[in-house]
Amino acid sequence: MKQPGNETADAVLRRLDEQYQKYKYMELNLSQKKLRLKNQIPQIRQTLEILRHMQKKKETTEPMETHFLLADNVYCKASVPPTDKVCLWLGANVMLEYDIDEAQALLEKNLSTASRNLETLEEDLDFLRDQFTTTEVSILPNLFENTA
Repeated sequence: MKQPGNETADAVLRRLDEQYQKYKYMELNLSQKKLRLKNQIPQIRQTLEILRHMQKKKETTEPMETHFLLADNVYCKASVPPTDKVCLWLGANVMLEYDIDEAQALLEKNLSTASRNLETLEEDLDFLRDQFTTTEVSILPNLFENTA
């Protein structure tokens, strides 16, 4: 309260409340990113497993039996001949064809990046929680001073 620019308790509380709301907004955005990454990482791992399986099968001449997802809970049985090419969805309605080795390298890089980003988001969320606590502790005594 004794710092310059803190003319009244209401001004201080208003500034602290604005700061608190900014932290809440940042927390919401970071939580959404965290949720996306937590969904994305298992998908990347699953795709890597499929690529490894395809890599083993490309040396043989027999086709690979599999099921394709056509719609929610609707699968189609398929026979896939050995191949050294795969198509990956990159997002934004973009699909590109890669050699299996290139696709595996790309997905491993994406997995590493996503895992690193998830760790960073966790640290950022921890920092924000500390800021929440500090702001809340600053608001409470000012509320009591204002009502006294």
